[in-house]
Amino acid sequence: MVRVKDVVVATSSRPIVLTETGCPPRYYLPSADVKMDMLRSSTTTSHCPFKGDATYWSVQIGDGVAEDVVWSYTKPFPRVKEIAGLLAFWAEKPGVTLEVNGQAA
Repeated sequence: MVRVKDVVVATSSRPIVLTETGCPPRYYLPSADVKMDMLRSSTTTSHCPFKGDATYWSVQIGDGVAEDVVWSYTKPFPRVKEIAGLLAFWAEKPGVTLEVNGQAA
């Protein structure tokens, strides 16, 4: 489960988990498991030499916005093709909490 500012934004029992050196495990969720109506497209992009180019979304919570807390790889590199189109949440950002099996991740 993913919460942003104490509001549940995603619940999934089918994440793809990627581990990267120096980073916590990243949970990539199907968009069907995310409240997409709460996401706002961002102009932010990034490049990962292992995964490719990512696009970002912010999460609208009432009158507030959690900026750039969600990302996705539309066309990831072949070695991580299973994350194509899935969404990951930046749990290190203020107000974002990720729970796996009832425990904070």
